[in-house]
Amino acid sequence: MSRPELLYPLFAALDTLEGIGPKTARALAGLGVERPKDLLFLMPHSGVDRARKSSVRDVVPPVTVTVEVEIGAHFPPRGKGPYRVMVRDSALEFQLVFFHARGDFLQKLLPTGQRRLVSGRVELFDGVAQMAHPDHILRPEEAGELPAFEPVYPLVAGVTQKLLARSVAAAIARAPQLPEWIDAPLKAREGWPDWHDALRATHAPQSNADLAMTAPARQRLAYDELFAHQLTLSLARLTLRRAKGMISRGTGTLQAKVLASLPYAPTAAQTRAIAEIAGDMESPLRMNRLLQGDVGAGKTLVAFMALLVAVEAGGQGAMMAPTEILARQHLESLTPLAEAAGLRLALLTGRDKGAERAAKLRDLASGAIHVLVGTHAVFQKDVHFQDLRLAVVDEQHRFGVAQRMELGAKGAAADVLVMTATPIPRSLALASYGDMDVSVLDEKPAGRKPIKTALITSDRIDEVVAHLARAVAEGRQAYWVCPLVEDSELIDYTSAETRFASLRAALGEGVVGLVHGQMPPAEKDAAMARFVAGQTKVLVATTVIEVGVNVPNASIMVIERAEIFGLAQLHQLRGRVGRGAAQSTCLLMYQAPLGETGKRRLTVIRDTEDGFRISEEDLAMRGAGDLIGTAQSGLPRFRVADLERQANLMAIAQTDARRLLADDPALTSPRGAAARLLLWLLDQDRAIRLISVG
Repeated sequence: MSRPELLYPLFAALDTLEGIGPKTARALAGLGVERPKDLLFLMPHSGVDRARKSSVRDVVPPVTVTVEVEIGAHFPPRGKGPYRVMVRDSALEFQLVFFHARGDFLQKLLPTGQRRLVSGRVELFDGVAQMAHPDHILRPEEAGELPAFEPVYPLVAGVTQKLLARSVAAAIARAPQLPEWIDAPLKAREGWPDWHDALRATHAPQSNADLAMTAPARQRLAYDELFAHQLTLSLARLTLRRAKGMISRGTGTLQAKVLASLPYAPTAAQTRAIAEIAGDMESPLRMNRLLQGDVGAGKTLVAFMALLVAVEAGGQGAMMAPTEILARQHLESLTPLAEAAGLRLALLTGRDKGAERAAKLRDLASGAIHVLVGTHAVFQKDVHFQDLRLAVVDEQHRFGVAQRMELGAKGAAADVLVMTATPIPRSLALASYGDMDVSVLDEKPAGRKPIKTALITSDRIDEVVAHLARAVAEGRQAYWVCPLVEDSELIDYTSAETRFASLRAALGEGVVGLVHGQMPPAEKDAAMARFVAGQTKVLVATTVIEVGVNVPNASIMVIERAEIFGLAQLHQLRGRVGRGAAQSTCLLMYQAPLGETGKRRLTVIRDTEDGFRISEEDLAMRGAGDLIGTAQSGLPRFRVADLERQANLMAIAQTDARRLLADDPALTSPRGAAARLLLWLLDQDRAIRLISVG
């Protein structure tokens, strides 16, 4: 499929626009502007009031003012000073000031005795009003060229406001009238303008209100962006689902055995999620579901019940974790469940070599192994299943859409279930996983005691160590998390080493273990294993223990310099305790005095254990890119839309996109054809390929 001719002018080279040469085009690339259409979506971030005043006397400096003046005498600089020009408005005499200026040029620009309109920032110096380097100097008859309210764009070296405003105007003049892709009732309900009108209004604001997120023109353009993104995700979802899945119908026998062996009943949320997943597995379409649960919400049980459905239906299941430590932990937590069901469970990691590995691969291919737990080693070419029905992937954010597809390709049409322990605000979940169906575990299993969280200043560290000594004497275990210092693993390493030495001196040899990012993996694993086995009582660590580590006997978590950690990180770390029967505590040590954000962050953590509430708060405080780390988040970069403040638009866009595709999967109706234009316009080429494949 090639780009529609209607859009050609917007995709031409930048220097085809009037007033843009090759040099300016190169400078504009620094703003992400490479074609005329990019200028349309380069939004002004503020504006300057340039409405005419009769005199500078009517305003309170420092302020931008526009007045008509009569030009008086010129005073060239003495020595290194500035060049000054006296001017007079209707009531006041003041000075225009120029640094490093050429006199002959200023004589021509500002001829004594003539009238000019000047606009710029006026300040007072020693009681005298001055305007340094006016932004605009116009003849009275050109006054109409200056808008009463001038939009201000982000700049980059080699580009001025004037040049940008001119280029944007040229790009808008080139934009064709396009058919409407927004659902008519939605557009009427929200009071949104047509696309072309929205562009014009956004780039010619009349006041600050027109620049706000809530301005109808701005909202409309933001919605276009979110809608195009959700269309792309929904098309990906359709393509995945169109791929024939297998029908895996569980008999319930193995599941009943496992449930009977549990000391507790599953929560309502777990039961609901298990039913949703079993329903997907039974349908002929491929499952592509996200299981989102807070720390300790019992995702492992849900995933294992789903794996049992695959085995009951005569197939196999696989569970993948991002690291070897986590894969081993899954193996440990699943082993008792597998024994209850009478299944064979095996672990495959990069460490398996030679004859042992070959034997596992044979058993896998023959179907003797029912469920395989592993790291990305499960992806290797020589790994073959007899009949893979379900792949469970742990910790989604290290796993993009591409890997989901690759994993799906391992089994002829295996269902995919992705688990994440990072509660994600709804708007971001829709942005990153809009191609998936979502099951949420929003309650904790019974018998989990709340974790006591306390804030304590770092100068009370001796009390903390004394408290730790008593707890260790009673047979309890603790984590001590050292701060991440300025992204330098070396400093981390020394801070962890120093803390390790001081705790060892206080608590005794052999009581304290250490893990940090600089250790060889085998040493790290061994240190973790000693802690899991209860040989060491206190584990000093950098944040490597964030995800998934499970030591039920550990009931104390100390986080040093807690104020420099993100909310989600603090929540994940705290979730490492509170997994056993004992009352658990989490001590957040901070360096006083706390800044505003630090205080707000620590208070939120102290006051709630609800990961979803914490993540919404995190989003409000840090913004979307930081929340999932833009680099690996696969989050789209929106130019107009703001995920933090326009979350509701994202939800509307998803419903709308799914509805449009349900009615018109090939996008051939008039609205469908308009939506295709939108996809081209916003560079959603991936989606366009998916339609043409479809």
